[in-house]
Amino acid sequence: MSNRFHPYLERGFYPGRISAEYRNRFKVWTEFGEVWAVISGKMRYAALERSDFPAVGDWVVLEYRAESMIDHEDQDAVIQSILPRKSKFSRKVAGKTSEEQIVATNIDTVFLVNALNLDFNVRRIERYLTLAWESGANPVIVLSKTDLCDDVQEKIGQVQNAAPGVDILPISCATGDGISAVTASIRQGQTIALLGSSGVGKSTLVNYLLGQTIQLTYEVRDKDSRGRHTTTARELFLLPQGGVLIDTPGMREIQLIGSGEGLNEAFEDITAYARNCRFSDCQHEREPGCAVQKAITKGIISEERYESFKKLQRESRYISRKTNLHEQLEEKKKWKKINQQLKEHYQTKR
Repeated sequence: MSNRFHPYLERGFYPGRISAEYRNRFKVWTEFGEVWAVISGKMRYAALERSDFPAVGDWVVLEYRAESMIDHEDQDAVIQSILPRKSKFSRKVAGKTSEEQIVATNIDTVFLVNALNLDFNVRRIERYLTLAWESGANPVIVLSKTDLCDDVQEKIGQVQNAAPGVDILPISCATGDGISAVTASIRQGQTIALLGSSGVGKSTLVNYLLGQTIQLTYEVRDKDSRGRHTTTARELFLLPQGGVLIDTPGMREIQLIGSGEGLNEAFEDITAYARNCRFSDCQHEREPGCAVQKAITKGIISEERYESFKKLQRESRYISRKTNLHEQLEEKKKWKKINQQLKEHYQTKR
């Protein structure tokens, strides 16, 4: 971060990191402590979409008003710019729009938390894993509530087949089993993000890692093991181990967004076989010489995993088409705004 901020030092700005975001205000960690901040009018005017605004985890450039150095309990800082993000976990916002919602940024490791009770779902894990790889962070799968599962090893095996090469950490916050493996994977100075559905135990894990009750927890429903949204906002926490933790609300709906590279990473076994197909444009259906179908026939790749891959691939391509159209419209809007500004400028000079 220091190298990226260096050009702003001589201009009297200060670095900060977004610790929480609300409707029009942000909490920011700074060398002076945690302060409230708002974005500058120039930044708001230049923003074309939601991803142009700060998100939790962002390093930002701050300008303090003179009086704020004495008393910074109010909206005492102005965010002038966002420093380049090294990673970001995003999803498509709910509904028909193709707009991107940034969940967290500048993450080193994503803990994908999934419960081993009635809400266990391998296909959902594949979806989360796709977005995790797309983010640029390193994914780790945390399987919680082992104390409520009678077939832990069988389910671990299912996840291993769905996430080859990814670290899998089975834990129980009720008994403490496996927690040491979670803490061991947290490095000094690294940023960890917790992601998962409601009721999987993220808030309980946050409290366990922090050594104190920070997040509220509630019991899940008996009929389907689903929980309520006990975490309502994304927020940064300092860990005793020296790292930084980003807790996020449970996500009922998580739709793909991005370049599609995350899909290739999450289904690396399928894409590896696809490279050996006779035809480069093979759709892996009924084409002769299809290496993917051959692997399915031999039982190397399960039908369920292949169908999940095809479903996510169709979704990714659909979102990509909508995103490209959206970008074209935004580009057109940008140049319309620029031309209008130039017109107003020359009219003023006359």
